Amino acid sequence: MRASAYIQSVAFFVLAAVALFAAAGTVAIVTYWVYLAIFVAVFVASFLWLDPDLARERMRPGGKRPPLALRLFSGILFMHWVIAGLDHGRFHWSDNVPIRLQWAALIALAAGYGFCLWAMRVNRFFSSIVRIQNDRGHVVITTGPYTIIRHPGYLAGIVIVVASGPALDSWIAAAMLVVSTLPFLLYRAVTEDRVLLAELPGYRDYAERVRWRLMPGIW
Repeated sequence: MRASAYIQSVAFFVLAAVALFAAAGTVAIVTYWVYLAIFVAVFVASFLWLDPDLARERMRPGGKRPPLALRLFSGILFMHWVIAGLDHGRFHWSDNVPIRLQWAALIALAAGYGFCLWAMRVNRFFSSIVRIQNDRGHVVITTGPYTIIRHPGYLAGIVIVVASGPALDSWIAAAMLVVSTLPFLLYRAVTEDRVLLAELPGYRDYAERVRWRLMPGIW
């Protein structure tokens, strides 16, 4: 399974690189290389830092294929890379993101992935679907970022989704990714919270101590 995870990670990187540079028609885009370097850093950190059993759960949650919604999510991610490459490299529909904002978005992207890795590091039940993992001894996690908010993974996902388009210098790609995926992430956060409250022992007490789902002081 670990070998399969390596293969999937390499395939993901190659797919992103081909989508971006083939669509752009050039490889001479520094910010795109930085964007891809963040992916490489995330992959390396994942293999060195995370529980191998978590990788198996995320690749085949409950021993099954990931649901259609997650496969559609991956397809939307791929399409936004293509659109960004076409926009920035060829047609210049909306590639007027200020360079400082591009770099700020790249920093936010790296921070989002780093925050997500932290959550995965402390939570070995960080599945790719909403489910109570009785088969893996599911318990409430209360350490790391979970001392501040109940769903740090979804906050990280929102930061990544919002930052990706500007990091690639395409307002169109940014709008497409945000509009098509942000509602899904918010829906997943609400749904998962309800399932955990109803079915995971100890989660209701934890939710009373940690009030905020995604954003301290707001929600």
